[in-house]
Amino acid sequence: MNAPILQLREKVIQVHEIPLLLKRYQVMSQIWRGIVIDQAIADINCTESEKITAIAEFEKQQQITSIISRENWLQNQGMTLEEMEDLAVRNLKITKFKTATWGNKAESYFLKRKASLDQVIYSLIRTKNQGIASELYFRIQEKEESFAELARAYSQGLEAYTGGIMGPVPLSQTHPLISKLLSVSKPGQLWSPCQVGEWIVILRLEKVLPAQFDEVIRQKLIDELFEQWLKEQIKSLSHQFIIDVPTA
Repeated sequence: MNAPILQLREKVIQVHEIPLLLKRYQVMSQIWRGIVIDQAIADINCTESEKITAIAEFEKQQQITSIISRENWLQNQGMTLEEMEDLAVRNLKITKFKTATWGNKAESYFLKRKASLDQVIYSLIRTKNQGIASELYFRIQEKEESFAELARAYSQGLEAYTGGIMGPVPLSQTHPLISKLLSVSKPGQLWSPCQVGEWIVILRLEKVLPAQFDEVIRQKLIDELFEQWLKEQIKSLSHQFIIDVPTA
């Protein structure tokens, strides 16, 4: 018979139950994540100056502004001061690991991803009535009324409050069909009514805002590459997981 390892009131938890409980409460993936990251940053070094800066930045993020607020934070988190400082330095090590591993790959990855990073501003009218959609399209096309006026009067989404204007938004975050149409559009191009899910929509591209490889985008892409790598590592580690159940 398996020996109980934990008893909470009448509930006795056996060793072999732990993996199932960790999955049920969605803890296992966080454990894998922590293990992979700790292994990755084990050899990352930080100077004392970097550590001090990292701790100060961490306290700023957590709105720790005094000794009293620090003590309250530590108590709420169930942590010691050393544990808090270790957490701050750990975050710094993760940042350094990301930059060292993917910093020189970010620009080429940007070029690969640029089409989905470009942002667009477009006008949208949606309705569930084909007849109304066709009528509105011809009224816009013939310049009888503006797109904005008709969107406010007839569109059945939140865009009615903005005169049909949507964005700026990355193409990758729009509906796949809308993204496809906008990606081959020129500014000012009006699309006839088409079915998008449950809606019939009229689209017009207003403006394209090309993505720029600045520091914000660079860091975003480094984070994205890190998360892709981490996902692969976690998957590999979880497949190797073995639990040895003791017997009496």
